[in-house]
Amino acid sequence: MSCFIEGVIVPIITPMDIDGNIDFRPIKHQVDFLINNGISGLLTCGTTGEGPLLSLQERFQFSEAVINAVESRIPVIVHSGAITTEDTKQLTRHAMENGAQAAAIIPPYYYHYSDESIIAHYESVVNSVSDFPIYLYNNPFFAGNQLSYNVVKTLVRRCPNIIGIKDSSNSDLLINCLNLSPGKFNTANGSDVNILKNISSGVDACISGNANVIPELIVQLYKACRKKDTLLASELQAKVDFIHTIFDGGNNLSLYKNILNKRGIMVGDVRKPLPQITLDEKTRIWQQLVSAELIRECR
Repeated sequence: MSCFIEGVIVPIITPMDIDGNIDFRPIKHQVDFLINNGISGLLTCGTTGEGPLLSLQERFQFSEAVINAVESRIPVIVHSGAITTEDTKQLTRHAMENGAQAAAIIPPYYYHYSDESIIAHYESVVNSVSDFPIYLYNNPFFAGNQLSYNVVKTLVRRCPNIIGIKDSSNSDLLINCLNLSPGKFNTANGSDVNILKNISSGVDACISGNANVIPELIVQLYKACRKKDTLLASELQAKVDFIHTIFDGGNNLSLYKNILNKRGIMVGDVRKPLPQITLDEKTRIWQQLVSAELIRECR
């Protein structure tokens, strides 16, 4: 059992055709574009990848397609969190059996659960794949359930194959987790506005939705933080903050997809009921990004 991520990890966008079905044709081009721009790993079927809108079978198929396209060049982590414990088990086992390096699991969502219920859920899933690396994934804005530091600490103590956490909560959780098995417990920043702060504090990786569209900039920022080039890192973080605002904090997935289409990576649009942006909005924001020299076409 081994997986330790560093660098920029991309929660890869799921391409869709005009009817809202997964389009498998662009995946190799998409993966090559990201790898060629310096990213260090991929995460499938997360929030940015519209994972909760995909069926279990679609999540199986898309994760397999990404793993095949990567061809062992970088790690692939499969987001296997689901609304039920049994679905989470199925997704996690599939990831383990089909070549993923790890799974990341968000707490069960929609209903609100006690800490004891969340711990029991994770223990049940993790114990079903006891030799497979697992990352906890804290994103209370979407899940509606938060992983507290005490929950994380309890799970790490009880489940040896929980090896790390991705945190998108904008809280102190990630910094506190640096004290859990230093050098062994893997930490990943999930909010782009905190890349400079968290990577400079010793967090290992950043998982960036914006890096689907502007991988070059996110990779530059990560490297500047690791080199402790504070001036350059501050300048790059300001650019990332500007893009974060333009992209509505990563919540406008249709904008992500349409800007990536403009870059020559044809991923279609979002699955309904997610809203699709207008042509005027797409054109206006593309011009903003180009004028600020933050993006270029890459056909």
